[in-house]
Amino acid sequence: MRCRSNGHIVFAARRVCPIVMALMLLTGFYGCSTEEQRSLTYRSDHTYIPVVKTLREVPIGRSPKNIILMIGDGMGLTQVSAAWVVNHGQLNMDAFPYTGLSRTYCADTLITDSGAGGTALATGYKTRKARVCTDADGRELTSLLGYAHSIGKRTGVSVVCRLCDATPADFCCHTENRDMYDDIIADYLDGIADYVAGGGMYFFTHRLDGRNIFRELGEKGYHLYCCSDSLFLAAELPVFAVLADSEYVASPARGDLFLRQTMHAIRLLQSDDGFVMMIEGSCIDDYCHANQLSTALEEVLDFDRTVGAVLEWAEEDGETLVVVTADHETGALTLQGGSISRGEVECVFGNQSHSGVLVPVYAYGPGAEHFTGIMENAEVGQRLIALTLKND
Repeated sequence: MRCRSNGHIVFAARRVCPIVMALMLLTGFYGCSTEEQRSLTYRSDHTYIPVVKTLREVPIGRSPKNIILMIGDGMGLTQVSAAWVVNHGQLNMDAFPYTGLSRTYCADTLITDSGAGGTALATGYKTRKARVCTDADGRELTSLLGYAHSIGKRTGVSVVCRLCDATPADFCCHTENRDMYDDIIADYLDGIADYVAGGGMYFFTHRLDGRNIFRELGEKGYHLYCCSDSLFLAAELPVFAVLADSEYVASPARGDLFLRQTMHAIRLLQSDDGFVMMIEGSCIDDYCHANQLSTALEEVLDFDRTVGAVLEWAEEDGETLVVVTADHETGALTLQGGSISRGEVECVFGNQSHSGVLVPVYAYGPGAEHFTGIMENAEVGQRLIALTLKND
C-alpha cells in the first residue's frame, strides 16, 4: 500500500493481519487519510494560447518529404488530459486531425521501459526491457534515423534529457542495456544524426576508459557546442550540442530553450532530399516517477508549446509528417477533479514507475492517415520507416 502525506511517500507491507492493520490505522501509522491521498492539486501560472487551432487539410495518399516524430516520455492520456485542464481546456495537440492509440508492452514484460518502448518506435520491433536498438536476441537493429541517413536524408535529435538516456540512444546507438552509458555515447561517433542537442555533459567527461569523445566527434567533422547562445549561431551541419551536465533544468525555469533548439534544428536540417527528426519531451517521465504533479504538467505544457511551433512550421511547409506519441505512461496517474475555468486539476499517482495503459498517437501531414486506430508501438515505427523509404 502507498499513502501520501505532505509530499512524502509511506510504504506499508501488503500482507498485514486485520488486528495489526486496525492498530496501525488507529495510531496513524500510515501518516495519511484516504482523503489526503486524493488531494494532489495544481494550477499553473504559465498558461498560453495555442498557436494552432485548426490545420490546413492535406490530401490523403501523399508521401512525406520530411518526418518529425515527437515523443512525450511517460506522457499517457491522463497527463495530456490534466495539462489540457490546467491550460484552460486548450492545447496545440488538440489540432491534430488524425488520432490513434498505441499499446506499449515489450517482448518480455507487460510494463515496458524507455529502452524497449523507444526501440519499438525507432525500429518497428518489440524487444526486451532495457535494450537499446537491439532485438530480443541482442542483434543490432536499424533505426528510423539510420534508414533515413542511408538514403541521404538529413537527421536530427532534440531532447531535454542526457544524450545517453534511453530514448535518444534508441534512435542513434546500440546496446544490450540502457545503463551502458560509455558504449551509448561512443556510438554517436557513427554519425547517424546530423544535429544532436541535449544534456549529459557529465557522462561525456567522466568515462571509465578516459576517451575524449568530444575530440573524436570534432575529428568526425561535428561542430561542437556547450551553450545555447553559441548553438543558435550555428549555421552549418553537423552539429553536436551538450547544453547541461545531466537533464535540463525543469520547465518553466529553462524558458523556451527546448522549443528554440528544436526549431533551430529544423531550419538547419531542411534540404532537397528531406530530413527525419526525433524530438523528445524527456522529463515528463522523470517528474511522474517522482510524483511531482506540478513539474510533470509544466513539462507537458512545454512539450505542447514545442508541438505548436512544429505544427505551425509543418503546415506552412506542406511536405512534412508530424507524429506525436509516447513510449509509455509513467506514474499511473488519474484525473480526479478540477476546473477548466480555473485551470486547476486534482490528480492521484498510482505508483512511481510505469504503467501498461494505452498512450495517444497524433498525426498531421502527408501520410498522417496511416496513424489511426489501435496500434502496437512497433507498428508506429514500421509505418514511419515505410514512409521514410517510400519513393513516389
